[in-house]
Amino acid sequence: MSSTVYIPISDQGFCALGMRVLKKRPLLVFGLIILILMCLMAVFAPYIAPHDPYEQSLENRFLPPSTEYPLGTDQFGRCVLSRAIYGSQPSLIIAVVSTILVVIIGLLVGLCAGYYRRVDGLLMRITDIMLAFPSMVVTLALVGIMGPGVPSIILALALPGWAKYARVVRSSTMSIKNRGFVESARALGAKNRYILFRHILPDVLAPVMEIATLGLGSKIIMIAGLGFLGLGIQVPTPEWGNILNQGLPLLYKAPLIALSAGALIMAFVLATNLIGSEIRDLMDPMSDSVKI
Repeated sequence: MSSTVYIPISDQGFCALGMRVLKKRPLLVFGLIILILMCLMAVFAPYIAPHDPYEQSLENRFLPPSTEYPLGTDQFGRCVLSRAIYGSQPSLIIAVVSTILVVIIGLLVGLCAGYYRRVDGLLMRITDIMLAFPSMVVTLALVGIMGPGVPSIILALALPGWAKYARVVRSSTMSIKNRGFVESARALGAKNRYILFRHILPDVLAPVMEIATLGLGSKIIMIAGLGFLGLGIQVPTPEWGNILNQGLPLLYKAPLIALSAGALIMAFVLATNLIGSEIRDLMDPMSDSVKI
């Protein structure tokens, strides 16, 4: 059984305890609400968007906000709100999938490096090499080589991003593997794989959850940056980065084009930062916030 339990679950039950935690952490609730709403917006975009984001009408160019077009139209007569809503789909898909990939790779590398001393040196030297290069530079180079597209962007974000997770997981694994409950499992004949995934993995997930949540926001910024530079999702497919790219020259004439995408990026990053910092406090055994 895992030795580290920061939030005790008593007879009150998990749900009651969860409600009490959420009431004491309003910023966590606020961040979760924003994140859930944005995910729902991406999933139900075809039902929420008032117009087809690809539909062009030169007669309706640069229309001001109205009941028919809540945020007006762009230089091609397309609904600005609809394109901003649909732009959440590729951004969130790429961010979530690439984050899952880096977490899985980082966990596997970190667990193996921290538990098996024979491969620790080799894995950590590879990790050091990956950390030596700025992730944005590596991502730009990989996208330039593989070309724009969802699979290539996911790989370009995932390949340089796992190293920091591996470092954190390795450090936690090395501090846990010699504890009493792990030694007891080993003495009872438990296999290394069972010990890793049953006893050690649950205790290293807390810092990984925090980094992954914050990493989601960073991924959104990097995806938008690629789109802004013309290396991400290509027009006419709506994506927050290429919407910013198209809206920047029109900032004085039609500011809502760029502001709509910028506001959604800011909201998502704010939500992930709030959730990440609150998770860190909740998982900290010295924090007063867990005394419920």
